[in-house]
Amino acid sequence: MQIAAIQDALRREALDGWLFFDHHRRDPLAYRLLSLATPATPTRRWYYFVPTEGEPRKLVHRIENHMLDSLPGTTVAYSGWPDQQRKLGALISPADRIAMQYSPMCAIPYVAMVDAGTIELVQSTGVTVVSSADLVQEFEAVWSKAQLEQHLEAGRRVDTARRDAFELIRERLKSQTPVTEFDVQQFILRRFSELGLETDHGPIIGVNHNASDPHYEPSRERHSPIHRGDVVLIDLWAKLTQPDAPFYDVTWTGYCGEVIPDQVQNVFQTVAGARKYTSDFVRSSIENGRLLSGFEVDDTCRRFIEERGYGEYFFHRTGHSIGTEVHGTGANMDNLESHDVRRVIPNTCFSIEPGVYLATFGIRSEVNVFVSDATAIVTGEEQTELIRI
Repeated sequence: MQIAAIQDALRREALDGWLFFDHHRRDPLAYRLLSLATPATPTRRWYYFVPTEGEPRKLVHRIENHMLDSLPGTTVAYSGWPDQQRKLGALISPADRIAMQYSPMCAIPYVAMVDAGTIELVQSTGVTVVSSADLVQEFEAVWSKAQLEQHLEAGRRVDTARRDAFELIRERLKSQTPVTEFDVQQFILRRFSELGLETDHGPIIGVNHNASDPHYEPSRERHSPIHRGDVVLIDLWAKLTQPDAPFYDVTWTGYCGEVIPDQVQNVFQTVAGARKYTSDFVRSSIENGRLLSGFEVDDTCRRFIEERGYGEYFFHRTGHSIGTEVHGTGANMDNLESHDVRRVIPNTCFSIEPGVYLATFGIRSEVNVFVSDATAIVTGEEQTELIRI
């Protein structure tokens, strides 16, 4: 844990401190952000306050008074609940505005780790509690130069597996050998292993109406065959098998045939156009020094699709933060599922993945965008045409 870095961030946010709280490991963010290794699962509440100036302070229960020994700062113990409330007030005094893992109206559930009652308890001491969402992404979502290189290398390997998967389908159809969504999924997982990649689940292989379910995953028990005339969507994500490696996550779509139906072609052009328009918007905003929030990126992409008559068929957010978990804790490109007001900050990465999901088929096109101080780049290959399988 870097106390000086946290205090610098608090000063930039004009806050008086950051209060961490846990009980029964409810807040994994606190343990990661503090690099906290506790001797056991806490069965009593602990508090750790990092003021903008000065030494951190701890409040622990008397029967678990060693719970925060690995952290710097002075320790005070409590026993009864009146004692806890009194000492909590002293812990954070004389602060006025402090951050906690809280999100107003639970707009950003990724950081809404502290229960409403604890927020009420803290606010009863006279302080104002604000969301730590921007602080969290600064310490959780920002990549090092080495992580960017790991991501780019993962992208090259994932793109190889993706090309191989579409080629497998092509060969099977040409030889009239049966092939299913599950076959392709298992093939990709084997390629990941061969290429030194790992993933948490997936990938998604969806044919026709299955491609209209954004979180559909084939299984041994539930899958569909792939035939000529089918739309095939492949969404795959993986990272290098190295410590702290971030994910790479993309979606491509193909059509099993030479002559693509007009409706399929039109939907693909709409989706791919929205993706490109949105990544260009992000790049232009960053290069012009414009502060950008996640919800604005979603609005830009959604408007493009709405203007072409497919708005009601785009029913998920435009993109998610990407980190060492495929869905990271940085800003999401979202003004649909939540109103994400977090800033898009340098050295973070997120997906742009619009989709249109009709009754008979779905199309999604996904890239990853990495933002630096001066620009934004798409980190891998971009699909400009439907793959003719």
